[in-house]
Amino acid sequence: MDGIRRGVISDWCGVLTPPLPDGIRSWLKADRVDIDHYYEVTRPYFDGSLAENPVHALERGEIDTCEFERQLAGLLRSVHGGPVVAEGLLTRMFAGFDPVHDMYEVLREARRAGASTAVLSNSWGNGYPRSHFATTFDAVVVSGEVGMRKPEPRIYLHTCEQLGLSPEDCVFIDDLESNVRSAEELGMAGIVHTGVESTRRALEEFLAPGRRTQAV
Repeated sequence: MDGIRRGVISDWCGVLTPPLPDGIRSWLKADRVDIDHYYEVTRPYFDGSLAENPVHALERGEIDTCEFERQLAGLLRSVHGGPVVAEGLLTRMFAGFDPVHDMYEVLREARRAGASTAVLSNSWGNGYPRSHFATTFDAVVVSGEVGMRKPEPRIYLHTCEQLGLSPEDCVFIDDLESNVRSAEELGMAGIVHTGVESTRRALEEFLAPGRRTQAV
């Protein structure tokens, strides 16, 4: 290993889109969902307290998206106290997750420089901007399509295999530190994404160590 990473694997939501909390809050307001109640009833989905987690099942493609929408809508309430419409809930939820074009360009730059690129996303049955994917990535791994989810080690290994690389060859970018740490445990270099420019700088160092220093 010469210290240069040859593959870049990026999360989608929160890296190639605006931050997850911002997108969720936009949906809650647009759908007139009681925001405080939403966070209260969905907390068990994310705090590790559920032995059988519907979100994890959805991300692995183990339950139908329509069934998940019915389950989630049944937990929620609107600001006027009435029910939330289940049909199309996930489509509405992700409607505000527009592409962050500058981040796509960072990855395209890496690809033009010779790195192999992949997107690795935990899916909620939502649609993806595949036209952007086609011009940016050599491989697309969506959790619900492969029956695995982050932070399970096997999905990282599967993605590396799709690129024909080992974990030690790859950089992984995600906005969730827990997902990045799991990748690092497999030998990947990790970047916790907080913004386009900080990720760009970190990625440059992994793909061409010392290049920025030498250029000064």
